[in-house]
Amino acid sequence: MINAIRKIEFDSAHRIINHESKCKMLHGHRYVLEVYLNAKNQDNQLDKLGRVIDFGEMKTIIGGWVDKFLDHNTILSDEDKVLGNNIKNTTGQDIYYLKYPPTAENIALHLLQEILPDLLAKTEVECKKLRLYETPNCWVEVVL
Repeated sequence: MINAIRKIEFDSAHRIINHESKCKMLHGHRYVLEVYLNAKNQDNQLDKLGRVIDFGEMKTIIGGWVDKFLDHNTILSDEDKVLGNNIKNTTGQDIYYLKYPPTAENIALHLLQEILPDLLAKTEVECKKLRLYETPNCWVEVVL
């Protein structure tokens, strides 16, 4: 199988309610997202130019979404609406809410299962694997 891989970096704040240490405080990360795309067809055939997908198209589709919703934003769980409303009232930013605590694992699962299928629906590729680095030394990898 051939994967086309794009790295997308973004800055976001989050907090994990009820975390046992300082991650319960609002703090930020320089996240690095690695998206692995492969051809949807059964034979994993490349396009007529010999590509899975153009890297620029990956940047436009996935990077554009990340830039709009996650970059320089705050990611909170639905349980954290009080903090989210305070931030929104103070800064005017729209908070990005998840159904679950915004751990690296849950953010990665959300992207892989809920966001990327919709973003890639009109393309000939799919995403079955991604990595999300919370720090240079700590990351999660999700494979479907």
